[in-house]
Amino acid sequence: MLTTTATAVPDIKHSRSRALCTAGGALAAALAWIVEVPLLGIHLNFRFGTGHIQTIAVGQVIGVTVAASLLGWLLLALLERRTPRSRLLWTTIALAALAVSLALPLAVATTTSAAVGLIVMHLIVGTAVIPAMAHTARQGATS
Repeated sequence: MLTTTATAVPDIKHSRSRALCTAGGALAAALAWIVEVPLLGIHLNFRFGTGHIQTIAVGQVIGVTVAASLLGWLLLALLERRTPRSRLLWTTIALAALAVSLALPLAVATTTSAAVGLIVMHLIVGTAVIPAMAHTARQGATS
């Protein structure tokens, strides 16, 4: 029977690295929004069903990125406690979530440029957050 023990006190270095991953993802999203909206003139508009057309603001981009990154951090922390292959499992789940998230702009964007802009933004954030967060993964415990 193989067992490993995890420290009861969270590793400050990993927490700091993960916080920087979250902040880096938000910064990447904000920079992508700045390039796409003010510089390129793309209108990031979307509509759910027959609702009103809505425009995505930079605050929304940052907020959603931070929320998604924090959920990823939570999932990684849970996997580290429950499985010995937390990095591989988390990376697989994160990439699957990114792939699924790419369908939303295709479904709700009002223009082709908005869809492309939103897809590029998703990919930029995924590229910034997923490898960095996966790099912080520790070996999880086994039962």
